[in-house]
Amino acid sequence: MGPPVTAPIVTDDALVMADGMRLPLHGWLPPSPPRAVVLGLHGMNEHARAFAEDAAPWFTRDGVALYAYDQRGFGATANRGIWAGHETLAADAAEAARLVRARHPGLPLVMMGESMGGAVLLVAGASAGPPPADGYVLLAPAVVGRAALGWLARNMLDALVAVVPMMGFENTGPGFQPTDNIVAWRRWSRDPLLIRNTRIDALAGLVDLMDAAVAAAPRFRAPALLLYGGQDRLVPPRPTRALLASLPDPARQRAGYYEQGWHMLLRDRQGEVVARDVAAWALDPGAPLPSGAEAAARAWLVA
Repeated sequence: MGPPVTAPIVTDDALVMADGMRLPLHGWLPPSPPRAVVLGLHGMNEHARAFAEDAAPWFTRDGVALYAYDQRGFGATANRGIWAGHETLAADAAEAARLVRARHPGLPLVMMGESMGGAVLLVAGASAGPPPADGYVLLAPAVVGRAALGWLARNMLDALVAVVPMMGFENTGPGFQPTDNIVAWRRWSRDPLLIRNTRIDALAGLVDLMDAAVAAAPRFRAPALLLYGGQDRLVPPRPTRALLASLPDPARQRAGYYEQGWHMLLRDRQGEVVARDVAAWALDPGAPLPSGAEAAARAWLVA
């Protein structure tokens, strides 16, 4: 983030940060006045419209307005593909929440982060200046920090980022499958705004973010709903269980588990079930999830 040059503002199609950086904004509103607002943060190498074709209609049908923005360095932002630093991404999230809340005063505001976006929210929510959010939804949050990578991967990453930081590599490989919805996956893979080659230094930045998210978890005291799928191939169960164990307020920080859920929970074939759980929690954080995913999470955690 650069030095402040302007007052942050929200326009019809962008959030403008204090340093002048323009973050494209997308919004989907229900036909009647919304009863709650969800602000989405996308995952690594994606952009705001990741929530559009699949998830947005499910939220608006339940009376929930959905907004999402391209995080700095992704989508249609300037310096696309350049890692901005997790402190900057967290500061952007806090400012985005302030701007969107001002657009809908008096309504509950829930921030929802998918994968990398969930890690950003953990850092932002535990910071000295957290977003003015009523709660957080963490969709398969990226918490595979250096401790979970293993000795070989850690040292290889450190060596590569020191020698060839700008080298890129394809974002796929054997066994890579983020969802069971093949139609959505094919559409996602053809998206022109998807970053298909990740720089080594961006990957190292993601790992730094995940380390920061793991470290922030014990200080993260806001109401939260963490959702995880039993078929997730990108974020393993062990660091996810460790994250849940480190959250400090079990009474307000709940978990949902979908045995047939993959990493991209809102784009899975059962994505509508997940979206309805999120919308129900945004409208009433004390009510049980419609799908029964909390009981499944309790069984998974003791299995």
